[in-house]
Amino acid sequence: MSSSQRPAAARAGRKRESSRTRLISAAAQLFQEQGFAATGLSEILDRAQTPKGSLYHHFPGGKAELGVAAMEAAGQVLQHTLTSRLESQGSAAGAIAAFADDLAGWLEGSDFSRGCPVATVALEQANGAPDLVAAIRGAFEGVIDALARQLVAEGTPAERARRLATLCLSTLEGALILARTQRSGAPVRMAGEELVNLLSA
Repeated sequence: MSSSQRPAAARAGRKRESSRTRLISAAAQLFQEQGFAATGLSEILDRAQTPKGSLYHHFPGGKAELGVAAMEAAGQVLQHTLTSRLESQGSAAGAIAAFADDLAGWLEGSDFSRGCPVATVALEQANGAPDLVAAIRGAFEGVIDALARQLVAEGTPAERARRLATLCLSTLEGALILARTQRSGAPVRMAGEELVNLLSA
């Protein structure tokens, strides 16, 4: 390949990656706001500002394949947020307080249309396509694993650590549902405070 061809190839590669990233991001946002079933491909394409042919180029399996990629990406956001809090706070209790505030902030910042990036799809697709269910399960498991590892590092027995981590995630997810219906981040922050008391006991 000549030197003049290389920049053009690089630009094409960036463009392809950019369109794929935009599709995943748009799908994840729309699924988070209104669910998987209620979101049409035309909405995803409009928000991603991407032509239909690009979608099937990157995701030959259509909406189902894009849904898996979107849930994997959403799970990475969730896990990265918690991991960052674990690193900055240095304790499970501190991380949970900060993580709860993050979740409440996401909800408030979106005018209560977006809470957990995975939960809306999880609620409606629990018995859906196996690949999609597996991506959702993996997203939640990643959060539980990260918190459980920190608890073990703090001296909690492994089985107890996993039970506590599962309880923390379950509590915050339930609080997000209340927060959306009440249009207030208070239930999430309150849940975070009570989990801190539990983990600090």
